[in-house]
Amino acid sequence: MPSKITARLRFKLGSVILLGPGKTDLLQAIDRTGSISAAARVMGMSYKRAWQLVDEMNRHLSEPVVMAAFGGSHGGGARLTPFGQEVLARYRHMLTSLEAALAEDIAWLDSHAIEAN
Repeated sequence: MPSKITARLRFKLGSVILLGPGKTDLLQAIDRTGSISAAARVMGMSYKRAWQLVDEMNRHLSEPVVMAAFGGSHGGGARLTPFGQEVLARYRHMLTSLEAALAEDIAWLDSHAIEAN
């Protein structure tokens, strides 16, 4: 039976959430769709919110994670930079490592958890 408990990994820089599940899901969606607006639609968020999250990551990391191309005859688009690909890969690795390190404790907690309605 799969665990009811899930671990979430979030990195804060002061009051700013630098990286977490939502931002990494957005990066993955941008990587898949090649567009911030398409990624926002897939995730059910506004373009403005998606752009704010991308801008926040780009401003608070030493290199941009997403490069956007505006307008043009093909309507622009966006892609993860090589640095953005590395950030996403390292986040996934850290999450996998966290889950492996905590597996026994999560299983114990899971065995004592009562699902909410």
